[in-house]
Amino acid sequence: MLGLLVAPLVLALVYFALLDGWYLVRVPCAVLRARLLQPRVRDLLAEQRYAGRVLPSDLDLLLHMNNARYLREADVARAAHLTRCGVLGALRALGARAVLAASCARYRRSLRLFEPFEVRTRLLGWDERAFYLEARFISLRDGFVCALLRSRQHVLGTSPERVVQHLCKHRVEPPELPEDLRHWIAYNEASSQLLRAESGLSDVVKDQ
Repeated sequence: MLGLLVAPLVLALVYFALLDGWYLVRVPCAVLRARLLQPRVRDLLAEQRYAGRVLPSDLDLLLHMNNARYLREADVARAAHLTRCGVLGALRALGARAVLAASCARYRRSLRLFEPFEVRTRLLGWDERAFYLEARFISLRDGFVCALLRSRQHVLGTSPERVVQHLCKHRVEPPELPEDLRHWIAYNEASSQLLRAESGLSDVVKDQ
């Protein structure tokens, strides 16, 4: 009897010791919840909200939410967002996928223990290779924007234009990207060119 009780505990310990356990549980759960329990969002550019709360496991030594946790929460919210608006389904139907190619974060105010917040995610636009998304961390205590994250989702196996066309059943012109986002895209491209030059790679080789 004791062995039957110990074995699951050992497996759970090994799982969380060797793998990023909660992340591997939360992302599939967020996708399933968005797919099965939440209504489809037809507007690709509509903002979506994902609720959260700062837990003890999120804290750093200064007793506020660890900077890395913002990236994780944004990742979970982004998966739910792309599921509800149909982008993940369209990628799967086209035999393609999207990977995070770049991100940047601006931290404005700490989120404290047990503080409730929302991650408000929206698609800013796309170009010939990637989708660009924004995630705002809003404190539900006073509505303050505590952090702002931007991400570049590089599309492999097709193009963002084809993904959008698959969803909308007709060609859609991408919206004009915000000026600050265009500067960030230019910075990423300049950085890629510098790294390729340092590595002795030709311009034909692109970052994946």
